[in-house]
Amino acid sequence: MRVITGSARGRRLKELEGQETRPTTDRVKEGLFSALQFDIEGRDVLDLFAGTGQLGIECLSRGAASAVFVDRRKDAAGLVRENLALTELQDRARVICGDARDFITRTGERFDLIFLDPPYESDWLEELLGRITAPGFDILRPYGIIVAEHPAEKTLPVLPPPYRLLRTYRYGKIAVTLFRRDEMNKTRNDP
Repeated sequence: MRVITGSARGRRLKELEGQETRPTTDRVKEGLFSALQFDIEGRDVLDLFAGTGQLGIECLSRGAASAVFVDRRKDAAGLVRENLALTELQDRARVICGDARDFITRTGERFDLIFLDPPYESDWLEELLGRITAPGFDILRPYGIIVAEHPAEKTLPVLPPPYRLLRTYRYGKIAVTLFRRDEMNKTRNDP
């Protein structure tokens, strides 16, 4: 697992042992960052269920202003810190060892890009999408993007305005769905 491009290009990231964490595959990561390439620089990123931290680290390497990594596992949070040190990107990052659902409920921060990659067997993805898009719950800035990784056979719920589906990309058994938050009381037809 390597950083694809940017200031940390080619750096190999450490991985967690065991089957509890499911890292995003290189094929999915390359496709995802091809789709997001113009939505990263100068942005604030939230990487929920961070695992190794590879998605947030890729964003930092590509010029994101900051990244917050959240994972409930101590070993995962520790590994994210190690990977940030390996890539020399820790100065723009914060790692939180805690529950993703609690974090988004309590945070007063706002983000431009949110990665959601919970365990596939859980219903946390739908729950978190519901929390993030609830009226008055503004942790995603206007024109911000939610990136949800999920099994390809799973259909995600339709989100209420000002959120809209941008596109779902399928990579075999894995799918990545992108949602954009439009400006309130205004919708755009372009992605």
